[in-house]
Amino acid sequence: MIRIVLPFHLRVLARITGEVQLDVEPPVTQRSLLSALEARYPMLCGTVRDQVTHKRRDFLRLYACQQDLSHEPPDSPLPDAVASGAEPFLIIGAIAGG
Repeated sequence: MIRIVLPFHLRVLARITGEVQLDVEPPVTQRSLLSALEARYPMLCGTVRDQVTHKRRDFLRLYACQQDLSHEPPDSPLPDAVASGAEPFLIIGAIAGG
């Protein structure tokens, strides 16, 4: 069971509280995890990644096991701790400004 922590605005959009738990078939990658998330919560399609290109949206960062995975290839396996559910996969809204 994969654990996903979403930022507040995406939790409100999906009408969920707390973290999301999903079953994802191995190998667990960013692509497979985000596809499972969008399949379960279709209202999130296009919010984390572009619907056509599947590239991560600007101003969202992806973290796992205290590592920034935002620029990792989407088909790279996620850490074992995330795949086993021991650690959550974090989707975090980045802050920008001047």
